Amino acid sequence: MSEAPGRPAASPGGGTSDADVSGVASVVSPRPRRRRRVAVLGVAALLLASLPWLWTTLAARDHVYAEADAPAADVVIVLGTAVAPDRQRPGERLAGRLETAAELVTSGRAKVVLVSGDGGGTSGDEPAVMTAYLTELGVDARRVVADPFGLDTYDSCARAREVYGVERALVVTQSFHLSRAVTLCRHLGLDVDGVTARCDECGPLLLAEKSVRDYLASGKAAWDVVLGRPPAVRSPADPAVRNALRG
Repeated sequence: MSEAPGRPAASPGGGTSDADVSGVASVVSPRPRRRRRVAVLGVAALLLASLPWLWTTLAARDHVYAEADAPAADVVIVLGTAVAPDRQRPGERLAGRLETAAELVTSGRAKVVLVSGDGGGTSGDEPAVMTAYLTELGVDARRVVADPFGLDTYDSCARAREVYGVERALVVTQSFHLSRAVTLCRHLGLDVDGVTARCDECGPLLLAEKSVRDYLASGKAAWDVVLGRPPAVRSPADPAVRNALRG
């Protein structure tokens, strides 16, 4: 009697023939191929998602300096961040930015400080706290200009150019934030170089956390640039920076 149709023939020893092995392989092999496709698609998606971060990092690469190596500019822009719980003092990261800016003024590499932050922030009035702390550090109050509507990095850069007429400046913030800040400011028409702010509390865990946050924020930065959005608050031209430079 012949074998039933479609049933594989057994090998003489009762084992599996080469045909059987081939048949099994043909059934199993699509799974590794699917895994490879998924892996390739995952890598492609990661690269696509990383494009904004790569843009901010590469565009700023030749414009980032340590405090000791910072070039000179008439204006130094300090970007705001949370103040201390008492709402009267800067938080540690903000204090580090202001101490760096004060050193740039004291050493003669900058003349005027533009403090840009949220005047109605959840933690307090950032520019007011920043101004007070700079004067404690020995910066002449007449050399400090406060922008209370620097609601985010993009707005701070846009308003520095559009409202205060800044064309050339140093921008000060911590390392995890600096490339994005420099890239946005330069894209918005400011000739800026970035200066890495002091950060005594920046241990490895905090740096990792903030770096991840900035990686994600680079997507919004790219989207703002693509849209060419105006700052959230539009203001008439303000001569405060120009007047401070003359004083």
